Amino acid sequence: MSTAQELERAIGKDVYDVEGNKVGTVANLYASDLSGEPEWVTVKTGLFGNKESFVPLTGAHTERDGLHLGARKDTIKDAPRIDDQGHLSEAEAAELYRHYDLKSAMPGQPRSGQSQPGRYDDAAAGQGMSGNGLRRPGTNEQGMSEHGMDAHGMDGQDLSARGMDARGRDGRGVDGQESMVRSEERLRAGTETVETGRVRLHKHVVTEEQQVTVPVSHEEVHVTREPIGDGEARGGDIQEDEREVVLHEERPVVAKETVPVERVGLDTETVRDEQQVSDTVRKEQIEVEDTTDPKHRRS
Repeated sequence: MSTAQELERAIGKDVYDVEGNKVGTVANLYASDLSGEPEWVTVKTGLFGNKESFVPLTGAHTERDGLHLGARKDTIKDAPRIDDQGHLSEAEAAELYRHYDLKSAMPGQPRSGQSQPGRYDDAAAGQGMSGNGLRRPGTNEQGMSEHGMDAHGMDGQDLSARGMDARGRDGRGVDGQESMVRSEERLRAGTETVETGRVRLHKHVVTEEQQVTVPVSHEEVHVTREPIGDGEARGGDIQEDEREVVLHEERPVVAKETVPVERVGLDTETVRDEQQVSDTVRKEQIEVEDTTDPKHRRS
């Protein structure tokens, strides 16, 4: 577990879950009403960081790249949606402890960490959570700053960080003169990667007929007759006789062999394009209402 100073320095840095997946950025720390030590952190999630989730600091530690938590990314994103208003009631805190299957520490006892499955019931929650809400350091139970002023304006931004007083938008400039801060919304656009389809390679067997011409030969018998001269042969007995000739022919023989002929693969290519996105933004305009005598006005 990191020290309170290390956790404070992690505000604004990246947040990673127990498996090393990036979740968002650190927004605020929340301490237990009983121990006064930081036990929870709010994490800005979403494409533009416009959502905040409460995550326990059990098993968390800081590194150079940011804050590493002991919870999984899907558990963090499914956490109950509770507004970051400076202080959480016992019921809101109990809902968070129940979601992460944790038990709150009793007064004078260390945190018990993760409870055993099936051990968290309403009775145990009532005993362990007695008087134990959660607050952001520097605020009281009503979410007010320790100086008695609301620490957040209507838009949830820290007024002290913006140099405003409790009136919200009016204050004095550095030279002591009355001044007003004008704000405006600006459109920010980003990208996210989504799945658009899948391409698979599937190999199956088809049968087709091929014809191959094979040269063949065969033997045929022809009867030849040739006269014999008077002095070439001797006479003999007349008798029966026979001769035979064996004929041959070639016949085509078919055999099959498997040979590789082609390699087919899949490759992805990133094609860059531009798309126009639009949305409405608001901005403040300041009008001057001057009721002074015209002779006292400066041109």
